[in-house]
Amino acid sequence: MSQSLHNPASANGQAQGVDALVLPADWRDFYALTKPRVMSLVIFTGLCGLLAAPGQIHPLIGFCAVLCIALGAGGAAALNQWWEADIDAGMKRTAARPIPAGRMRRTDARDFGIALSGASVITMGLAVHWLAAAILAVSIVYYAVVYTIWLKPRTPQNIVIGGGAGAFPPMIGWVAVTGHITLMPVLLFAIIFMWTPPHFWSLALFVQTDYAKVGIPMMPVVRGERSTRTQILVYSILLVPLAAAPWWAGTAGLLYGIAALALSLAFLALSLPVALRRAVPGDAMKPEKRMFAFSVLYLFALFAALVADRYATTFGVFA
Repeated sequence: MSQSLHNPASANGQAQGVDALVLPADWRDFYALTKPRVMSLVIFTGLCGLLAAPGQIHPLIGFCAVLCIALGAGGAAALNQWWEADIDAGMKRTAARPIPAGRMRRTDARDFGIALSGASVITMGLAVHWLAAAILAVSIVYYAVVYTIWLKPRTPQNIVIGGGAGAFPPMIGWVAVTGHITLMPVLLFAIIFMWTPPHFWSLALFVQTDYAKVGIPMMPVVRGERSTRTQILVYSILLVPLAAAPWWAGTAGLLYGIAALALSLAFLALSLPVALRRAVPGDAMKPEKRMFAFSVLYLFALFAALVADRYATTFGVFA
């Protein structure tokens, strides 16, 4: 693979031309750098980890913890777009982002990402505590460096290994309250880690031509659709017992257990037509799009059930 595909120092002429003709960026462009749709899920799972954790946290400190999670995620996303500006310019799905669209200089995105990331970690350490700050720092480096720079351009297992980046927020929220790592935040991390491959590969199946065009070795591009579909099914099967593990381990109650099993079985049911079908040219890929949409709803609902279970158990609604 050409080094220019993933190194800003040797960006292609198109990306360099963007910097030469860049228009003044406004606040909406900086906001877009944070990937707000992705960040909404990060914030929500981080908040749920905080609310579901045993113990008490002052509302102002809790708000600060969630804000730091959001800023850290936004900073990592900005650094991702700084590094991948030339790749984004070659993909239909990402060509309208601020840098490839010519609305922002790459160096501005880099500086913005570094500032957000640094501020989030320092503020988390000073306002909450340093263990939560350390985990936040690891999550930023994991996404911006390990996934973006190292894994994504080199291996079809990029999203499997890199999925850990998005799995940290509930652990950070939990640790912000308790001050230590126990079985439960590890299980929450593992659930998101296992959920990420089928979630992302269902998207990759219907945008694989974009990835192929810019030389990113996503699973459907390198291993083919058949292998990708089979792996989606395997991960979906493994997700069922893992999602219910907090209930079986006694760290979550009946309400969560019922919700986890129902949601995970629905997730598995939607993965079956994705795994068993063969797409043809011009196919609208409705099963894949349906699974991708549900996968987002799945994580929101699962973590909402975790919080509901925590307060239902607290008030004696469920034993």
